[in-house]
Amino acid sequence: MALETWLAFFVACWLISLSPGAGAIASMSAGLQYGFWRGYWNALGLQLGLALQIAIVAAGVGAILAASELAFSLIKWFGVVYLVYLGYRQWQALPSAMTAQTERPLGRPLTLVLRGFLVNFSNPKAIVFMLAVLPQFLNPQAPLLAQYLLMGVTMICVDLIVMAGYTGLAVRVLRALSSPRQQRIMNRSFGVLFVGAAALLATVRRATA
Repeated sequence: MALETWLAFFVACWLISLSPGAGAIASMSAGLQYGFWRGYWNALGLQLGLALQIAIVAAGVGAILAASELAFSLIKWFGVVYLVYLGYRQWQALPSAMTAQTERPLGRPLTLVLRGFLVNFSNPKAIVFMLAVLPQFLNPQAPLLAQYLLMGVTMICVDLIVMAGYTGLAVRVLRALSSPRQQRIMNRSFGVLFVGAAALLATVRRATA
């Protein structure tokens, strides 16, 4: 891959990652609930889902999923239900007054990784999107595997930085929450955002020729 092509792809990765979506909502929610270092496990799960999506596209399976109405619908509606579930859990999250002595709840790293993985992987729109975008940066005369690996590493590194920003932003907001009432409002706001993301995903239709 030529340097100028990679630079264009690098810029595109930032634009894609910075666009608010379910991953950003999940990162901020994790930071709000668990703090930065514990909540950042969610971002690692997001990258596992992203890596699997890239691998699916690189293997050519993504084209099959994009063409199959049943496969597309199954993945989409699983994602919708899961986002609604996350919204319900966030809405029901118990507030606690934050003081210097208060400890945040400890989320299990594996649970947070799985949560992030499912948020990213259960979005079939992302697979279709990558099917349309990634080939634009490929040189068909050069080895494709090496190019997909380079693009995958680039996307994941950029997304890790962006999700760290979203997680850290939520932690800064958390420091300003001094009462259970404020935390309850914030938790319910994120619950509504999760459901809103689910509603948007539900409107996604498989692209047809």
